[in-house]
Amino acid sequence: MTTVQLEYIVAVDTYRSFVVAAEKCFVTQPTLSMQIQKLEDELGIKLFDRSKLPVVPTEIGTAVVAQARIILKENARIREIIADQKKEVQGNLKVGIIPTLAPYLLPRILTGFMKKYPKVKLEIWEYPTEQIMQQLKQELLDCGLLATPLHNPHLEEHPLFYESFVVYTSKNHELYEKKVIRPEDLDVKEVWLLNEGHCMRNQVLNICKDKFTMGEYKNLEYNTGSVETLKRMVDLNEGYTILPELSLQDLSPKQLNMVRYFKTPEPVREISLVTHRHFIKQALIEAFKAEILAHVPEKMKVQKNKKVVEIIND
Repeated sequence: MTTVQLEYIVAVDTYRSFVVAAEKCFVTQPTLSMQIQKLEDELGIKLFDRSKLPVVPTEIGTAVVAQARIILKENARIREIIADQKKEVQGNLKVGIIPTLAPYLLPRILTGFMKKYPKVKLEIWEYPTEQIMQQLKQELLDCGLLATPLHNPHLEEHPLFYESFVVYTSKNHELYEKKVIRPEDLDVKEVWLLNEGHCMRNQVLNICKDKFTMGEYKNLEYNTGSVETLKRMVDLNEGYTILPELSLQDLSPKQLNMVRYFKTPEPVREISLVTHRHFIKQALIEAFKAEILAHVPEKMKVQKNKKVVEIIND
């Protein structure tokens, strides 16, 4: 039994395909299949049911693959221990980040982080929350930057900061005349929302205390995954939207005049660095976490007088 063989069976379990697993392991499919067959012969069991598509592990195969994942993680920890001893931050870090956070946080940190740690290769994907959670559990990502709490026992959440929600309102809307906003002032019939699948959509609906959708009230149902599009819809149309505070950084003075903050306690989204419960690359992830915190406004690091908005609708 070799670590290479264990990597191959974990890959097949992850991707449920011998062809895709071979591509991800950078070997030919016959090579991967031959090594798995050798392992099965050595153990005297069948690890995968090849008669089904997608390929699935057998009952005993499921247990063996789970143990293989543990062995590979512990093997990786040896390299991590050595890197820690040498005080080196190096290696490959795969990060998932939600689209409503990525364009406002990443430009602040990436250049400085890469200059500080030239031996680190960063791979970053923008995915919805559910996809990041799934890939963390499959170990396709090392960490994720997500709105929390997620209430998932397989994942660990490391809260970083608390980002306020603000109202962005057109001048002809009654909210424009208010100095501060209370949740009960909001009417979901007039709010521009992100489409289904974005956790921020659920948070906005929770702030509004309403579970209806735009389509039930308007002749127009507009589906977007972009915070920037929400701003433009308010700029060019009636109504209002709710934005995360970091998205305000590039607004013009005229646009900033359309921003209204909530009355204390402010509704906020808790942004956390999320890992698998048995994550590795601890030194690398800690360095990434420290770089984020170095570029976040101090007021966002404190939870006092803020109310974290749940992601899941009540």
